[in-house]
Amino acid sequence: MNNPETRTEMAGFDGETHPREGRRLHTPLIVITGPTASGKTARAVALARATNGEIISADSRQLYRGMDLGTGKDLYEYGDVPYHLIDICPAGYKYNLYEYLRDFATVLADIRSRGRQPIVCGGTGMYVESVLKGIQLPPVPENPALRAALHGKPLDELAALLATMKTLRKNSDIDTPARAIRAIEIATYYHEHPHLKALTEPHPMNDALVVGVMIDRETRRRRISERLDARLQAGMVDEVRRLLDSGIPADDLIYYGLEYKFITRHVIGQLTYQEMHDELEIAIHQFAKRQMTWFRGMERRGTPIHWLPWDMASPDFTAAVLQLASV
Repeated sequence: MNNPETRTEMAGFDGETHPREGRRLHTPLIVITGPTASGKTARAVALARATNGEIISADSRQLYRGMDLGTGKDLYEYGDVPYHLIDICPAGYKYNLYEYLRDFATVLADIRSRGRQPIVCGGTGMYVESVLKGIQLPPVPENPALRAALHGKPLDELAALLATMKTLRKNSDIDTPARAIRAIEIATYYHEHPHLKALTEPHPMNDALVVGVMIDRETRRRRISERLDARLQAGMVDEVRRLLDSGIPADDLIYYGLEYKFITRHVIGQLTYQEMHDELEIAIHQFAKRQMTWFRGMERRGTPIHWLPWDMASPDFTAAVLQLASV
C-alpha cells in the first residue's frame, strides 16, 4: 500500500499524476469533510497532487478577505495546488447559501472544462450537503418588517422559531441572533412564495464520493485547544483589531461567530482576555460537536460518508480515497 505505483494504479493515474489515456477517476467529484481540527486541508491537498486536482472550499468563513487566522485558512498548506472560493468577499459582507451554490456551480464547471479533478474541502455541513443534494435557491431579499419584529429576541427563542419552519435552513448553524434572523427571513420568504418549492427540492448527485476525516472526541478537543492557543499567539487578536480599525462595525464581525464574536467582544471591552479565551474554547468545542451532528444527519438523510482515521499516514489516506474513487 505504501508503493507509489500501487497507489496511482488503483485510480488509473500514472506517476506524473495525469490520467492515462482511456482511464479516469470513476467519481467526478470528491468531497473531503469532517470537524474542525481534523486535518482536512492537508488531506485534500495531498489528494489534489495525486489527481491533478483543484480544491473548492466549503467553509462559510474562509470566503472573507483579511479573516485569516480566525478562520484557519492556513494557505501555506496549498502550495501550488489551485484553490477556489477563498478570499472572494470583503470582511463585513454577509455571504449566503444562495451565493455559494451559484459560485460553486461556476467553479465546478470551470474545473471540469479544463480536465482537472474537482475536490471539495470543508466542514460547513450545510454547504456540502446542499451541493450534494443539488439544491438550487433563488435570491432572498431583506424583510425589514420581519427583522424589526425579531430584533432583540434571544438566540434560543429565535432558534426555536426556526426549528418549527420546515426548510433546509432549519438545520443552519446559527450561533448569533443575526444569523438566526437571516435564516428565519429566508424560510419565511420560501413559505410566502410556494411556487419556488420545485426549485428548492433536492436533485442529488449520483456520482460523488464523500470522505470524512474521523477524529476521536478527546484528540479533537486537545487539537482544538492547542490550535486556539497557537493562533492567539500568532496574532489573532491583532487581526480582529485591524478589521475593526479598517471600519468594519463590531456587530458585523460578531455576526460571523466563534473567534470573531468573542475576540471582538474582548477588543471592545465586553470580555477580559481570559473570559474571551475560555468562552471561545468552549464555543469551538460545541461547534465541532454540532458539525459531527450534522454529518451524522447527512448519513441518515441518505448521503453515505466513508470515514477514514485522522491519523492515517498521508500516502495511505490518499491511496484509500483513490481506491474508493476507482471502484
